[in-house]
Amino acid sequence: MRPFGQDFQFARALGLQMVERGDGRCVMAIDIDRDQHFSPQGAAHGGVAYSLADTAMGGALISLLPKDFWCATLEIKFNYHVRVTEGRLTCEAEVLHRGKRIANIDARLFQDDRLVASANGNFAIFPAPAAE
Repeated sequence: MRPFGQDFQFARALGLQMVERGDGRCVMAIDIDRDQHFSPQGAAHGGVAYSLADTAMGGALISLLPKDFWCATLEIKFNYHVRVTEGRLTCEAEVLHRGKRIANIDARLFQDDRLVASANGNFAIFPAPAAE
């Protein structure tokens, strides 16, 4: 697992881990911890799974873009299938279509080889702002 650099504090704070990235695909994981990630209802907060998917989807797209281009989430349709408990949560994201300005990306989240959530999103593609 490769940790995120200092430039992505949000991912580091949640404990997101990059497993692999390239060729329009990205696999990321997080070790769900009861004390850090659970909601009062006794399962992982839905925002943890959503953040994992959003970040993996962006990673899949970035792997196809030139270094001077960025991407940003436009919208994501997220489906929660079953509750997420303690243990490893893995997300597999893949770019389905990349246009000049918008890409569509699919993601599947698994815990113990069981599908727990799925997502599909559209991401904007744009030139990185000039350095100041």
